[in-house]
Amino acid sequence: MRFIDWSNGAPLVQGRRVTGFTNSEEAAVELTDVVPFLIEDEFQKLGATFEKGPDWAPFLVTDGTLITGQNPASSDAVAHALIDQLR
Repeated sequence: MRFIDWSNGAPLVQGRRVTGFTNSEEAAVELTDVVPFLIEDEFQKLGATFEKGPDWAPFLVTDGTLITGQNPASSDAVAHALIDQLR
């Protein structure tokens, strides 16, 4: 899977700070060998700076208009960050 910025053909996350479901969270739910790729690894391959908080805790990263949350516990914080940006 590739996340492409269609304006320049570069990966959308290249050079950006992001978060997502961590490799350790995938391992904890025993899905490491089930999912097609690990988002932590994929984002790093695409040139992003992957940041993470404690497993299962709310954690978000905002880089410009790109808002990413680490896991479902981050949904509320991500929603509030999006609303703040829309204001």
